[in-house]
Amino acid sequence: MKKEISVSSSLIQKAVFPIAGLGSRFLPVTKATPKEMLPIVDKPLIQYAVEEAYASGIRQMIFVTGRTKRSVEDHFDTAYELEIELERAGKYELLELAQSIAPSDMTCIYVRQHRALGLGHAVLCARPLIGHEPFAVILADDFMVSQQPVLAQLMAHFEQFRCSVLAVAQVPASEVNKYGIVEGRPHASGAIELSHVVEKPAVGQTTSTTAIVGRYILNPSIFDRLALIAARHAEGEIQLTDAILEVLQTQPVHALSFEGQRYDCGSKLGMLQATVNIALQHPDVGVQFAAWLKTREDPI
Repeated sequence: MKKEISVSSSLIQKAVFPIAGLGSRFLPVTKATPKEMLPIVDKPLIQYAVEEAYASGIRQMIFVTGRTKRSVEDHFDTAYELEIELERAGKYELLELAQSIAPSDMTCIYVRQHRALGLGHAVLCARPLIGHEPFAVILADDFMVSQQPVLAQLMAHFEQFRCSVLAVAQVPASEVNKYGIVEGRPHASGAIELSHVVEKPAVGQTTSTTAIVGRYILNPSIFDRLALIAARHAEGEIQLTDAILEVLQTQPVHALSFEGQRYDCGSKLGMLQATVNIALQHPDVGVQFAAWLKTREDPI
């Protein structure tokens, strides 16, 4: 686990990880393995996401899970048998690594999303655990590499302006139908003050190419909006972007372009790109892997 940034007085104490999705784009491997447990070299996606939250100063991790996600709970639990065997074998470096996955000052809480009703519904499932506090939401398949954690960048903005803030990035115009797309005007801070947000617009429906990319700091007022949408659409998906749009009617919401590299690990291509780039930087295999890439024969 990375060393945290000193933000002990931060208003943001809890992070929500919606992980109940089926990961169908990665079948057949996700038939029995949660998408969030797919590795980038030697760490699963969800561990990178939790490390980002921890490095940002957050200690309470809330996982919104489904019935096929038990291995995520096991990953952040104590593995007594493994630790005993490593200690007996004198493999103390590996023992320390295994124990570092869940530091003693970090709390993991799990709540079930019993039906797949969208990201907004997943966030609403966490309401009893959040209460009336502002909180973070992290989508693990948006894998971020940055000098300062992307979540910490959002948290710093929230500390200053006290309004909900979303991480955004520019995407090709041909791909706006894959994202929540925002529109707005420049804010003095360098962020965007939102005027509109729409979930997965058809190509050509919007001129904006500014997309929400998997990191949110939300005020608790979002829960009332989500609950109202849930009441209106009892059987349909509840989109977080719809609730954000309703929040805009009464309070500002900002979008922040972050410093760092984002990989769409919800796609096979993004997962491969992240794996190659992280492998090249890995202290154990980076040099050998780079040499192999230069010398390997084309298999086709």
